Parts: sequence; structure tokens; C-alpha cells
Amino acid sequence: MRILRFVVRRLLLLLPVLFGILVLTFLLVRVMPGDPIASLLPPGEVTQEQIKAARHEYGIDKPMLQQFVVYVKDMFVGNFGRSFQTGRPITSELAQHLGPTLELITISFVIAVLFSIPFGLLSAMRLGKSSDHAIRFGSLAAGSFSPFWLGLLLILLFYYKLGWAPTPHGRYDPATNLHTITHIDVIDALITGNFAAFRSVMSHLVLPVITLAVIMSPGLVRVVRSSAIDVLRSEAYSCAVAHGLSSRTRTLHYVVRQSLISLPTLGALIFGHALGGVVLVESVFSWDGVGQWALSGLLFRNYAVVQMFVLLSAFIYVIVFLIADIVHALLDPRVRI
Repeated sequence: MRILRFVVRRLLLLLPVLFGILVLTFLLVRVMPGDPIASLLPPGEVTQEQIKAARHEYGIDKPMLQQFVVYVKDMFVGNFGRSFQTGRPITSELAQHLGPTLELITISFVIAVLFSIPFGLLSAMRLGKSSDHAIRFGSLAAGSFSPFWLGLLLILLFYYKLGWAPTPHGRYDPATNLHTITHIDVIDALITGNFAAFRSVMSHLVLPVITLAVIMSPGLVRVVRSSAIDVLRSEAYSCAVAHGLSSRTRTLHYVVRQSLISLPTLGALIFGHALGGVVLVESVFSWDGVGQWALSGLLFRNYAVVQMFVLLSAFIYVIVFLIADIVHALLDPRVRI
């Protein structure tokens, strides 16, 4: 019951945050310079009457307060507007682009966590030794990489020089005829039993996943290492050593458990940050995801696209941090008090 009350309190606190982001985003996209309708229509081939008609069709000729009221009302019935560029509903475009991005970020995050935890623990337990110095140097080097530069470097090495990677253009080979159902390519390939497409999807995922995982890992390694060092220097761990507990018991029940307490919060922050920065990786690998979609919307001042992307990012941040808080509360009962 304590966990349930904890979750309910967190959800109630998050509602005003989302509403504040909604208001701020709505105002900011409308103070951007330029007319989004005029930028989409061919210059010199349209009249002012046509521009006014288009502005009226998309509802951006009304006063800002009235636009906001209409937007909020429509949002409660699942209508987030239409794209200025395509005229399609934003929800349908989002469904098409969100799946590939979440697929890329989630796989990268899982791999980063699986590698960061053992390396962070090893570095702490071998403090001051050559393995500790090597892990710290590798973490520092990885943290200095730009995702754009690292992606290009991996393409140059594994595609152009070695020929091991597929063409870095798209998410899979179109010749495999992958049938889209969920817009998450790995799942679609498995559902349809298209194993040729599955192999193509996995091979196209390798380089962008490595790029994102390398960028995510340094912060995770540092926090695990720092937490593990604090545990190894604590009185509780010294007491466990004095009582003759085995090395395996001390490692699992003291070092690992206590070191992971601070990991969920940092992991949530890194995951949310990756959603905003994935546009660079998608640009390098021609990954048709939500980052590319949002960038195109921003360049054309597409109000509905930009608003949807910011709201989506905020919502994912909120959900990820909520999950992190729950995991943190399970690992550390003091949080639930």
C-alpha cells in the first residue's frame, strides 16, 4: 500500500508540470519569427487571399488565447492538430515515427546499463589498480565523444573500410518487404515471421545502437563506481567483513544492492536526454524517427509538430522518472516514508 500511495502522490505532482510545459510550448512556438503558412507555399505563386484562407483553415488567424482554448479542448478528445506540411493528423504521423526512435533508444539504453554496471563495480573493487585506471580513462574518452562525430567514425570504419556494416541509409533493406504493424521494426519482423527482414533490421541497428550506448555509458559507469566506493568504505561493509561473510555475499547483498540505489534517477535523466539528442544519430544514419520529424517541423515552423514533440518528450521524461522513483523506492525503503 505504501508503494501505491507513493505512486499516486507522484502522479498528482506531475499533472501541473505537464500543464505548465503545455502552456510554455504553445507560447514559444507562436513567437518564433516568420509565417509558417507563407514558408510552405511557393513564393510568388500565391496571393494574400490564399495565404489568409490557409491560415483560417489551420486556425492560426484567431487570437492566441482562443487558439489555446481550442487546442486544449481538441487535445482532450485526441486531436493534436494537423501538420502544415502534409495536412495529415499529427497523431498518425507520430505513430509512424515514434516506434523507430523508441526502439533505438531503448535497445541502446539496455546495452549501456548492462555494460556500465559490471564495469563500474569492477572499477570500484579494483580501486587504484590498472583495471580501475583503464575503465576511468575509457569512460572519460567516451564522455567526450559527440554522437554525430562518433556515428561518422563508425560508418567510416565498419562500412567504408571493413565492409561489415550495411549501407547506413534507412532502418532495413526495402527488398525484405517488411510489413509494418507496430512501427517497431524488430517486433514487426518477428510478428510477421519475416526473418530476412529481422536480420536486416538487426544489422542496421548495430552502428546507431553502439553510438548511443557509448554516449550513455560514461555517466552510468561513474555513478555506479562512486556509489560502490562509498559502500566499500562504509561501516556496514566493514562490519560484514569482520563477521566473516563470504566475498560473494558481501558483493551481492551490500555492494551491488547499495550501488544501484542512485542508478535509476540518473538512468531516467540519461534516457530522457537521449530522446532530445537522438536527432543527431538519426541524421547520421538516415533513421526515419521522431527526431528527424521534429527537426523538419522546426525548420518549417510547423506548430503542431513542434508542440507534439515537446509534449511527448516531457511525457516520456515524466513516465521514466516515475518508474525511476518507484525502482528507487523499492531499493531504498526510506524513500517511501
